[in-house]
Amino acid sequence: MSESFEAPRTAVVERETKETRVAVSLDLDGTGRAEIDTGIGFLDHMLTALVKHARFDVELRCEGDLEVDDHHTAEDVALVFGHALSKALGDRRGIHRFAHAYAPLDEALARVVVDLSGRPFARVDLGFRRDSIGQIATENLTHVFVSLAMAAKMALHVDVLTGDNDHHRAEAAFKALALALRHAVAEDGAGEVPSTKGTLS
Repeated sequence: MSESFEAPRTAVVERETKETRVAVSLDLDGTGRAEIDTGIGFLDHMLTALVKHARFDVELRCEGDLEVDDHHTAEDVALVFGHALSKALGDRRGIHRFAHAYAPLDEALARVVVDLSGRPFARVDLGFRRDSIGQIATENLTHVFVSLAMAAKMALHVDVLTGDNDHHRAEAAFKALALALRHAVAEDGAGEVPSTKGTLS
């Protein structure tokens, strides 16, 4: 007999340090509604695309020390988002767990493979040519993927396979992550923990 998720797969996480104050509300079974305000326009754009195509519902607010630079905000937003994702998944029972996806944006093509294993790992190759896109350093976009994977306790492989425009490369990567997560968190119909060990904790 197949089982459906009984409890709402939601999470609210807040984190405050001397560098940032971040609050995230996440619903894994949403419609793609995003209300994102990190103070960094391009990061807002990327996270909105992620939420839209993963079909999550997310409200995210960050007040960070952008007068210093963008690093603390980018890192802490990803950490809190990842923590909320892990919390909403609970014991990860009944999910597909593994997924991969490709996403193009014009000339750019990205591939993402995820395993919601409970063990954090990230290998990210975005192949940027510019130092920054909008208000964010490209190295910090890479760091967003890494920090998200660490906090969400997932294995994450991101490769941008081709692309001439760094905006397109970044957006393709975030959209591929969205599509992979959408499948990985989806109900598999078995209602069991997808591991031979019997746990993903």
